[in-house]
Amino acid sequence: MLAVVIVTYHSAEVVADCLKSVRLALRDQGPARVIVVDNASADDTVKLVRQVDPAAEIVQLERNSGFAAGVNAGIAAAAGCDVLVLNPDIRLDLDAVARLRETLAVPGTGIAVPELTGEDGSLDLSLRRRPTVLRAVGEALLGGPRAGRFAPLGELVVDRSRYAREGTADWATGAAWLVSRACLDALGPMDERYFLYSEETEYMLRAGDRGFAVRYQPRARAVHLGGAQQTSGTLWALSSANRVRLHRERHGRLRGLAMRAAVLLNEGLRALAKGRVRGHRHRLALRALLTLPRWPTTPTTPAPPGYVCFSAQDWWYHNRAHSDFQLMRSVAGRRKVLVVNSIGMRMPTPGRTTQPLRRIGRKLRSVAKFVRRPMPDFYVMSPLPLPFYGSPLLRRVNAVLVRAQVRVVCRAIGLTEPVIMVTIPTAWDVVRPMRRRALLFNRSDRHSAFPESDTGTIQGLEEALLRRADHVLYVSGALMAEERHLTGDRAHFLDHGVDLEHFTRRDRLPADLADIPGPRVGFFGALDDFVVDFDLLERIAADLPDVSLVLIGDATVPMERLTEHPNVHWLGFRPYEDIPAYGSGFDVAIMPWLDNAWIRHANPIKLKEYLALGLPVVSTDFAELANYTDRVRAVTDPAEFIAAIRSTLDDGGPREPQALRESVLGASWSSRAAELMAMAEAPPSRG
Repeated sequence: MLAVVIVTYHSAEVVADCLKSVRLALRDQGPARVIVVDNASADDTVKLVRQVDPAAEIVQLERNSGFAAGVNAGIAAAAGCDVLVLNPDIRLDLDAVARLRETLAVPGTGIAVPELTGEDGSLDLSLRRRPTVLRAVGEALLGGPRAGRFAPLGELVVDRSRYAREGTADWATGAAWLVSRACLDALGPMDERYFLYSEETEYMLRAGDRGFAVRYQPRARAVHLGGAQQTSGTLWALSSANRVRLHRERHGRLRGLAMRAAVLLNEGLRALAKGRVRGHRHRLALRALLTLPRWPTTPTTPAPPGYVCFSAQDWWYHNRAHSDFQLMRSVAGRRKVLVVNSIGMRMPTPGRTTQPLRRIGRKLRSVAKFVRRPMPDFYVMSPLPLPFYGSPLLRRVNAVLVRAQVRVVCRAIGLTEPVIMVTIPTAWDVVRPMRRRALLFNRSDRHSAFPESDTGTIQGLEEALLRRADHVLYVSGALMAEERHLTGDRAHFLDHGVDLEHFTRRDRLPADLADIPGPRVGFFGALDDFVVDFDLLERIAADLPDVSLVLIGDATVPMERLTEHPNVHWLGFRPYEDIPAYGSGFDVAIMPWLDNAWIRHANPIKLKEYLALGLPVVSTDFAELANYTDRVRAVTDPAEFIAAIRSTLDDGGPREPQALRESVLGASWSSRAAELMAMAEAPPSRG
């Protein structure tokens, strides 16, 4: 009997297609089991497995104990079976399993491996020769592909004619391999002391030592999505160290020392050749090799990274409902977080900026706080910037100044190789050379559409981030589609969440709101003139004189044109902690947006906050409302907006308050943060 063992860790994006290909390849193969061993994924991997393949058996490990531990758990669950071990990013051809089983039946064969290709059809060079010190030196001096042309000098088999015919190899990359039950019983479990790469090398070499050949079959084909991905610095260092450990375990201490010297030469030459930024992973490998313990302290993944977020807002004076703050507060429940308050997109100047002196004053008050810790593991810093982004020289000076301040704080709180999330594009100059685990661009808005920005400069910074970030996160499907040519498969839709516990309807209203007569049509949030349609607000006040228009939030423009109407009540800024109480007093909640590029690519957080409070919503139309047509009345002109308010006051809106709240119960910020962390911290594909 055959068992397919798939080892997963944060594999939600790839495991579904793997399972589908497995089931197709198992047709006509008789009885077979599919066993998924999950290494404590924090994303939806297990949930997706259950949805896509209800018949699959799931083994959930308590922690991420590495690939070998996952395979061993799968083998233990598959007693008496031959075992096909797969990465979750493998896609099997229809006849791949049949061809591998035919190959395994060849006398003397213990392990059968397929031809691997990338998603574009390019051949993966997956076959290897036995590791030797001479081959390690050859690769150090010539590079792997060049050294591989000469069998004594390289491990990598590069002769493409070799991949066109069936034959044996010393070992092969472990993305897909079928192991006979006789081989499994003879060899026992994989060595769990290895975490990355060397565990399958050790197992296949051990199979050869016991007389079980590793046989390659080009007629069995599989696509390996992750074969070309680079490793993180930490995992690269572990891989280099394990090469030495493997040689030491197989050949003794002296030959282990010789291999260590050869791998040191390899990493040292590449660290020098690639420079300070690109050579970072090689420098980490050098450190690991120089301080090499006998084994890693644990067979698990390295310690989880901290997070540094370059926010587009300022914690001390902006609404704390913004996605930067919400995501990072949720992340701080499991990781150390540093939020860097906005470094701006321009210097406020009279004639170009509304209320420039007020903006400069509040930023200076924020800078005076420098670093604070509002809650456990959640730090906020306000660097002193020089926001003259129109000048190339001053941009460079500003980047050096801000980067120096951030590095000092990171060092002080113990963040050495964090995940960096950037929301404000001007942070690109700052983060470009910074050491990091991963770079996320939180594309929550198109900042170049901000009317007071230097459009050309900001567009250039946005494009650099779109091209260079490891992942680009979108809340607007329309914007993600427009920029797909820049991001490719690095783009991810991460919808806004909502603080469900916080946005719960209150029975007791704030005194200043309770004094305002009903019915109340309300808005809470920033009253910015580049997003809010003030002409529409004035029209509401004039056409609905018996309705109280309640506006809560800081304003970037003089409000006299509205407050001169007796039914307009502008209450100004209110703390985030108090917003649900104010919202609870609204009879209708509104989103009176302008029709511009900023709004067309927006996905306002307040929409889910309104719904969590059970409020009926009237809004000017924009792309993301297409997902809320059953809950929100969307209109396209002022007359329709007024009519929709009247209708909602009459009938209470399209759905009951409890139904509105229930519609967003699955959209907590903690679930969004878990998605973000799974993406940022997912290990690279093996192979």
